[in-house]
Amino acid sequence: MHELGIVVHVINQVEKIAEENKVSKVVELTLEVGEVSGVVKEYFVDCYNWSIKKTKYMQECKLNFIIIKGITYCESCGKTYETTKYGKECPYCHSDKTYLVTGRDVSIKDIKVI
Repeated sequence: MHELGIVVHVINQVEKIAEENKVSKVVELTLEVGEVSGVVKEYFVDCYNWSIKKTKYMQECKLNFIIIKGITYCESCGKTYETTKYGKECPYCHSDKTYLVTGRDVSIKDIKVI
């Protein structure tokens, strides 16, 4: 379960930002989570809810998810397609010379503070 490691990293980043900006508390956190990042939302939320209890600024912080579609680019024909529907092989030309463009990462989109 890599969700805990990601949660700890995100919380450390948000706590650092809160400290640097001298805020009272963080009330809302929005993450962009890639569709093919491997993050299981239910596990992530459980880890998050457990972890924020130990923070200085985030103890009541609401968590929001924005799911980013997995999009793959085909180097052979130059087209893009939804990764979750077709995988690594291009549905247009059947080439395997493809790479993931979006949908792998987890990133902080927005932090609301008071």
